[in-house]
Amino acid sequence: MRTETISYLKQNAATLDVAEPLVITQKGKPTYVVQSYAAHERREQAIALLKLLSLGEKSREDGKTMSADEFMEKVRARHASRRGESM
Repeated sequence: MRTETISYLKQNAATLDVAEPLVITQKGKPTYVVQSYAAHERREQAIALLKLLSLGEKSREDGKTMSADEFMEKVRARHASRRGESM
């Protein structure tokens, strides 16, 4: 990851190449990370996926899961009950 100063950012903001994230330092310490919007979106999607995987793993550990057959049975039962309600 490339590192630049905050002064560099101010002087070159309009033409900055953010093909890869850019670390911005202030008084010699990392303060900001500048990245493209597309990279930000990919990161957010990856985080969301990791959260879903973590929740799924916790559900599995807590025994809050069902087999595919059980799931399909529930879906069919719900579908059948809704069809009966509309008649």
